[in-house]
Amino acid sequence: MTARMKNPAMVLPDAMQAIPLLYKAMHKGGVAQTTLELVHLRVSQLNGCSACVHAGVQTSKKAGETDERLHAVAAWRETDFFTDAERAALELAEAATRLTDRSDPVPDPVWDEAVKHYDESAMSAIILMIATTNFFNRINITVKEPAGASWN
Repeated sequence: MTARMKNPAMVLPDAMQAIPLLYKAMHKGGVAQTTLELVHLRVSQLNGCSACVHAGVQTSKKAGETDERLHAVAAWRETDFFTDAERAALELAEAATRLTDRSDPVPDPVWDEAVKHYDESAMSAIILMIATTNFFNRINITVKEPAGASWN
């Protein structure tokens, strides 16, 4: 696949100045980096963003994630590889990404399960990871950013 244009982050780099600060804040929310990476990967899978799925696998492995768990993220409900807290984060990620799949996109039971495992800072980090991943997925899908592309 060939990109339609340069990534907007390269064309308008000032637009991306806040992103490193956003990631820095997310990683101070008290959520394990591997959990945030799993959330990023699952959101990217749902949206069909090959560039972000590729990057998500790479960053997950750097964070110490195993191949076994990475291969199972798409079917996380059918495995015993994930903790209850990770399952709650993945469920929240799916609900907050698939906004039009139901009349109440993030139903109370999904929210309630997540807050059993995460305090307000951690929930903020997870929600910001979901939103930021959706942001990048939409950019990359629109311009047809190929998997493995370098922004350099």
